[in-house]
Amino acid sequence: MFKLVLLGPPGAGKGTQADVLGSKYGIPHISTGNIFRDHITRQTDLGKQVQHLLSRGDLVPDDVTNELVRDRLARNDCAAGFILDGYPRTTDQAKFLKRLARITAVVEIAVPEETVVKRLSSRWMCACGRAYGLVSDTPRKRGQCDSCDAQLFQRNDDKPEVIRHRFQVYRESTQPLVEFYKGENRYLRVDGAGSIQDVTKRISDALVRHVAHVVG
Repeated sequence: MFKLVLLGPPGAGKGTQADVLGSKYGIPHISTGNIFRDHITRQTDLGKQVQHLLSRGDLVPDDVTNELVRDRLARNDCAAGFILDGYPRTTDQAKFLKRLARITAVVEIAVPEETVVKRLSSRWMCACGRAYGLVSDTPRKRGQCDSCDAQLFQRNDDKPEVIRHRFQVYRESTQPLVEFYKGENRYLRVDGAGSIQDVTKRISDALVRHVAHVVG
């Protein structure tokens, strides 16, 4: 079964695609961002440590992230495969991951910066975890969650100036990572434009071709 890494700038749709592909292949979607936010909500020592960094769009130190990932991949549900979303972000993390698992493929979902800014700056969240956009998936009542009636809020890291900073951090940190996985013959790049279904099909088709090429 697949052991995948999804790359892409914030707003590329990695989380959505990881959920869809995870359901399709019966493997867990592991998001380091969600792990961090859970710790922040519970105000653990780790949560307090990373809250300031995430609100600015900066990266969490490798040693902290690596240990969280090591713990998660050791669980039984990852034995058959998994999809990592948001990890690795650096070549040091990629080298650490290589010691933990043999990755099938690394898929980068390519999306332009202006598209990312438009997508994320229109996103509003509810404390229950549901997300809304101002263009699509809008709430029935403006500013209020359809599921629990709570007031919606915008995350600090979804504000335009922070989004551009996050995109720049992604671009600078990911290029060496792309080169690393190209050297490992694991890197695939797909166009992130279009519907969720369009992107899922591109990823699935690319994986089929990749596996056939490696096996062949």
